[in-house]
Amino acid sequence: MLAFYRGHGRALPWRETRAPYGIWIAEVMLQQTRVETVVPRFPVFLRRFPDIFALAAAKEASVCQAWAGLGYYGRARNLHRAAAMIVRQLDGRLPSDASAWRRLPGVGEYTAAAIASIAFGERAAAVDGNVVRVLARVFALPGRASDPGLLRAVRAKAQGLVACEHPGDINQALMDVGATLCRPATPACAACPLRSLCRARREGNAAAYPGKKARAPRRILRIAFAFVEIGSALLLERRPLDGLWAGLWELPSASGPSAKRNLGRRLGHAPGPLLARVGHDLSHRRVLASVYRAQATRGSRQKWWRDPLAAPLSALARKAIVAARGG
Repeated sequence: MLAFYRGHGRALPWRETRAPYGIWIAEVMLQQTRVETVVPRFPVFLRRFPDIFALAAAKEASVCQAWAGLGYYGRARNLHRAAAMIVRQLDGRLPSDASAWRRLPGVGEYTAAAIASIAFGERAAAVDGNVVRVLARVFALPGRASDPGLLRAVRAKAQGLVACEHPGDINQALMDVGATLCRPATPACAACPLRSLCRARREGNAAAYPGKKARAPRRILRIAFAFVEIGSALLLERRPLDGLWAGLWELPSASGPSAKRNLGRRLGHAPGPLLARVGHDLSHRRVLASVYRAQATRGSRQKWWRDPLAAPLSALARKAIVAARGG
């Protein structure tokens, strides 16, 4: 695994440093966000907040603004809170062990282990979905990906692997194998450095491990959008910095079983004709949105956009605008 990591590990900007601050920022950014999204944003964020003191001294709104496009603004708020705690309680010295990291806002078991192992060499196993998949296959561990028994077994195996001189490199090697080779449906077994050890490969059914999570039925979320246009400018409003599609822009909206009626209450007048209907799938929801022509309304988070598709939009909002314009 060490040979694989040193010869074939992904070239990522946060791997160019062992500075705990940068590793912490990267690990928080990577929570529920794709690597390719984080890669260009990481250096920009560090230029704006180059150390723990700059981050702690900044206003929360500035940190959230710098976070735009990374999703889940609660992570940015927790990052800011944690920075203030580190400066106030630890004189700006970042913790060196996973248990201390766990006591900070926004740092869970995986993130704490990743930071402590990569930045400080602690023998702490960082177990995410990629690592669960890799080790479930290598050791042919039974159970679904979310089963507590399987997770305990994977953590025990991972902890044994990081009992070495380079635990951070082992953690990152496992992540890379899972992300690039040991894929969920089409594992590239021939290129995997663990192929000679993998029991699931020997059984000929690597893709069967781990067992698939039981899928919860998707709930329906109904949304009504107001399409308010003056000349070539379209009215958009920014969503709150928490909840679904936090901080992104969209058409003025209302939701609920009576979404159109709720939108009328927001606007102060009944929406006009229906322009489009669009659907969008989230992990546990099916979103059904209707777009109505409407008149201008006032709101503190609203702005006119001459090129609305250039705004940081949710995928649903983009679909709605394109459909309403007949595209």
